[in-house]
Amino acid sequence: MRIRLCSLLSILLLAAAAKPQEKKLKIYISADMEGIGGVSTWQVQAAPGAPEYEKFRRLMTQEVNSAISGAFDAGATEVLVSDSHWNAQNIDIELLDHRARLVRAFPRPLAMMQGIDGTFDAVVFIGYHAGEGTPSAILAHTMSSARIFELKLNDNVVPEAGLNAAIAGDFGVPVVFLSGDQTIGQRARELLGPIVTVAVKQATGFYSATMMNPAESQRLIQEGVKRAVEGRKEMKAYRLTHPVKVEVTFKNIVDAELVSELPGVERPRGSTIVFKAHDMIEGSKFLEAVLGMNTFPRNAADSEPKR
Repeated sequence: MRIRLCSLLSILLLAAAAKPQEKKLKIYISADMEGIGGVSTWQVQAAPGAPEYEKFRRLMTQEVNSAISGAFDAGATEVLVSDSHWNAQNIDIELLDHRARLVRAFPRPLAMMQGIDGTFDAVVFIGYHAGEGTPSAILAHTMSSARIFELKLNDNVVPEAGLNAAIAGDFGVPVVFLSGDQTIGQRARELLGPIVTVAVKQATGFYSATMMNPAESQRLIQEGVKRAVEGRKEMKAYRLTHPVKVEVTFKNIVDAELVSELPGVERPRGSTIVFKAHDMIEGSKFLEAVLGMNTFPRNAADSEPKR
């Protein structure tokens, strides 16, 4: 009897070992707010304390949930969401799809891409916006509306979507989807290739846009993310050659003057600094440190930062 039980146990163990393990499909979602459907201004919708902020943080959460649903519809087994707007504490965690995990608050080394690594299969951008100075683009800015005029990586001007795609690219992970207005969608396709994009609004200026009902935006995002994740193998990671030349032009010349005092930083022009980063991880840490100085509260009495 004992021999028979041992034989049965051996057969079961062998069967379990022979059974193919379920392959994980991990999706990373980076979410901003300026590109959320219905958002036109910081003063009314997209800043803490604004009259409609609570409504639009809920709508931001719903667009993120639509992306999460689309990812799981496409077979995802794990989703990590990075809240990446303002103080990075916008998504309502009680309303967030329970299947996802959430990265909150700044500062963090990889900024809007904190938590990304080589185990992920695809990246999704929700609520993204165009870069500083772009016409017909809602709330167009790059990293800091108050401080940054232009960001270049290896001599190419990039919006936040390009910066964040390059960080993911260092880990070999492609961006497959972006939602926002039509302008950032077009720029993302030019920069990253034929990714799936959804225009949740048609921008006519810095503030003005033609909007759609939130339910329609959410439907388009869910369907688009599902399609993008299913087609992820057709997309290539946005890899930059190393070292990475990080060039920042500030709006205030004094910012450039101060940053140029750091070791390894050059100042080719009055408001412009250049830093040669070993890779995008080092480049991200440099930018996060430079932009974070004198930005974040140091005690409970301090006000929240504006990024």
